[in-house]
Amino acid sequence: MRRPIWAATAAALLVVAVACGGDDDVAVERTAPDTTIVDDELAPTTVTTTPLTTTTEPVPAAAPRPDWLGTRVLQPGPDGLVPAQPTPPELVDRRLETPDHLPPPPTQAFQAEVSEVPDDVLARSTWRPECPVPREELRWVLVTFWGFDGEIHTGELLLRADAVEAVVAGFAHLHERRFPIEEMRIVEPWELDTPPTGDGNNTTAFVCRPTRGSSSWSEHAQGRAVDINPFHNPYVKGDLVLPELATAYVDRTEARPGMLTVDDVAGFTGAGWGWGGHWRSLKDHMHVSATDR
Repeated sequence: MRRPIWAATAAALLVVAVACGGDDDVAVERTAPDTTIVDDELAPTTVTTTPLTTTTEPVPAAAPRPDWLGTRVLQPGPDGLVPAQPTPPELVDRRLETPDHLPPPPTQAFQAEVSEVPDDVLARSTWRPECPVPREELRWVLVTFWGFDGEIHTGELLLRADAVEAVVAGFAHLHERRFPIEEMRIVEPWELDTPPTGDGNNTTAFVCRPTRGSSSWSEHAQGRAVDINPFHNPYVKGDLVLPELATAYVDRTEARPGMLTVDDVAGFTGAGWGWGGHWRSLKDHMHVSATDR
């Protein structure tokens, strides 16, 4: 069942946090001016902001997706890890078309829709009963985002219910800044076992997997973390770069479209989340999380 959360202008957000199932939904007012809240259990759960005014120009037309994308398997080195690779010329300034997995929204205004996870959506996700977040605590979140083509698209995320408020605020802020995102969809089970191609760029949240190099559950498995444009914002630890072909984006001194900056993640950090771009022993530029882990 879909439940209304909030409707607001971009300047003043009123949020209703959804509790973990049942009839315990609690409204939490953050700012009230020029906002409207709808509280009807049977109405769709939607978030809509008015069209945004920005001085940022849309990016140029996006390039077609290379036919080889996702097909060139990388071979591991003697240590079992795939070494960092030179970035292919087509991806040095990556601005690819967005593959639409859901119908595009009818308006350029930011919108978010939150619901309990339908059976068919759960079935194509990595969730299984042993995951650390129960099904009843997960939410299916649809948000609108700008693509590299300068058009609005619809993305989907799975999140723990108590993470929805911060994540919606974070993506509302990115939308306001016309921050381009290449793709946003739920990770499917088969993707956990595929050999690396080093060129993935899917923005996603819940993935039921351990932390890198550990047997403990990751914050993604907890439903309280999001990775945004991983190729533009790679994980870097020493010589290790993930995705492995994203070496052109290790140097953060010159921001290109799709690269996260402190200003871009302000919607998440303002909601109390941490950003891996601030970490010291390693950099996880793609990663924002509730626990800063």
